[in-house]
Amino acid sequence: MIEKKELVDLIENSELERIPGDRDVWEKHIYLDVNNVLIVGYEEEEVSYKQDPEEETVKTYYWYWELRDSKTWDILFDNHDNVFSFCESEMGNYSDQDRVEDVVGDIDEGEVCGWSEKDWIEDISEYIADKVLEWLKTIKKD
Repeated sequence: MIEKKELVDLIENSELERIPGDRDVWEKHIYLDVNNVLIVGYEEEEVSYKQDPEEETVKTYYWYWELRDSKTWDILFDNHDNVFSFCESEMGNYSDQDRVEDVVGDIDEGEVCGWSEKDWIEDISEYIADKVLEWLKTIKKD
C-alpha cells in the first residue's frame, strides 16, 4: 500500500485539469495502483441568482475527493461534504489575480463567504491522505 508521505506528494503535485462541461470543475486523477484511482478536485458552488456584471462577484469553490475503481469507474468512497472551501472575487475584467481590491477597495471575503481557511491543496493534503489510507485499509480487509 502507498505510504502517506508519497500520497501527500501526489495530491499536492499532480496537475489539475478542467473537466469539460458547463460547470467550473477541476480534478486531479491519481492512479494509486491497478485497481484504484483517487480523484481530488474542486467545483464552483451553484449560484441560484443572476449576478450583475458591474458588481463584484465572489465565487465559492469546494474541495472534494473520491476513490474509484480504475476499471469500472465505480465510486468506492467519496467526500463531497463541502467542508473545505475557498473564494475568488471578480469585478468586470478584474479577478483575484488582478488584485480586485486595488480596483474596488478592500474586500473582506471572510464576510462574503464561509471561508474554511483551507483554500490551498497543501492545507488539506494530509487530511485527504489520512482519509484515503483509511479507505484503502477497508478495501484490503474485504
